[in-house]
Formats: sequence, structure tokens, C-alpha cells
Amino acid sequence: MDAAWPAPDRHEAGSWTLRAAAGVTQRANSIWPRSEEYGGDRCSDDLPGLLREARAWYRSRRLPVIFQVFDTPAASGLHELLDAEGFTRQSETLVMTRSAMDARIPAGVTPAVELATEPSGEWLRVWWEVDGRGGEDSLAVAETILRGCPSVYALVRDRGGRASAVGRLALPRGSGQGGLYCMATLPDARRQGFAAAILQALLQAGSERGVDGFWLLVTAANRGAQELYAHAGFREAGRYLYRQERPRRALTGC
Repeated sequence: MDAAWPAPDRHEAGSWTLRAAAGVTQRANSIWPRSEEYGGDRCSDDLPGLLREARAWYRSRRLPVIFQVFDTPAASGLHELLDAEGFTRQSETLVMTRSAMDARIPAGVTPAVELATEPSGEWLRVWWEVDGRGGEDSLAVAETILRGCPSVYALVRDRGGRASAVGRLALPRGSGQGGLYCMATLPDARRQGFAAAILQALLQAGSERGVDGFWLLVTAANRGAQELYAHAGFREAGRYLYRQERPRRALTGC
């Protein structure tokens, strides 16, 4: 997941990876506490000390301190520290996975899906119109993140030829896995089967490239997307959430 959405600015602080991308997307501007996810020796970490270092690093970039943390027993110590420090809990996200078996496009699926290895201007416009936050400068940073990992980009047009829905399959080198990202459909083009067609096309593209399995990320609140992915064989494999530091009030008075 980290390789599929690589932050251009990174710093290793003990067992934590600090990531920054000028504030573009939570994922690329959050801390990945690696030992918490993989059963590392939490007793060896000076969590308060690491938090002080992280605060200084993000403060120098004028960014808030955000953690991307799985809600598991292994991360309990970190969650306790963040609770004590008043960090919020937000954007609970499901990680869903499936194998590469039977990743063929069912007969009769329409419309046609255009595939490319680079994000076109049309692809970027559709994705940013649906999911983007910010102007052209932020979009340029987002494009840098996308291009940081080999990927397949899918695009569907409506009957008038307008680019209307997109998706991305990230293919981190040497992982044997494919990650589905940037599934976006313009509001007036929804409920026409575009997302399902893109999903199946990207699954097939991954299978043709020797991918062993797939993962995707979907917010816990997005039940409609979860149903779409479950129908395609994806099952929940874990959950994470973002823990963000609350802004500190400036001192007032004389």
C-alpha cells in the first residue's frame, strides 16, 4: 500500500515512516508506524520521543500530525498514547482483498474500457473532479504520487464520447500484488455500469500481468462501493483509521 501511493517526501524515525506530499491526500501525509502493523517489539520504541520528533518534522512543513493506524491489538499502545494526546479518530477504512483467480471480464460487459500505462489529461480531470481537493498545484503533486508506482489506468466514455469514469491498478515492483485506486465516476454518469466495467477490466489487466492477488481501500461509510467490490469477490481483510492531532489554540490575553 505504501509503494502504491508513494509520498515524495519521506523520513524514517525509528520504526515510523513519516510521509509528506504538500498536504495532498491523507495517505501521503501521514505516519506509517511499521512495527505496530507487523508485530514489532513495541517495548523497544520510545513512543513519546518518536511523537516529539514527528511533530517537529511536520511542523517544519506546516502540516498536521496524522497517523494511518490499523485498529488491532498490536497498535493498542500507540492508540493509548494518541488518545491521551487528544488525537481524533476519522476516515475508518476497510482493506478488501481477493485472489487473481477468475479475473476475467464476463461476457456482455459494456461499455468498452480504454487502458493505458500513463494517466491522460482526461483521466486526471475525471478523477480530480470527483476526488480532488485543491487546484492545479495540488493536482500536480497528486500526479507525482500516481507516477511513483507502475500502474494501469482505465477510462470509460459515455455515449457522447465524454470521459466519465476512471480507475487505477497500482503494480508495486516485486510484490506480485495489484492495488485498485482512484475509482471515480462523474455524478451524472453513475448507475450505468461504468464502475463495474472498469473494475473487471483492471482485474483482467492484473491477471494478464501475473498478479497473484488484489487489494483495494474503501471507507467504512461507503456501503454501495463495498457491495460492488464484494460482488467481484473481494472480502474484508482489515481496517485502519486516521488519527489526527487537533489544532492547538493560540494563547490570548495580555
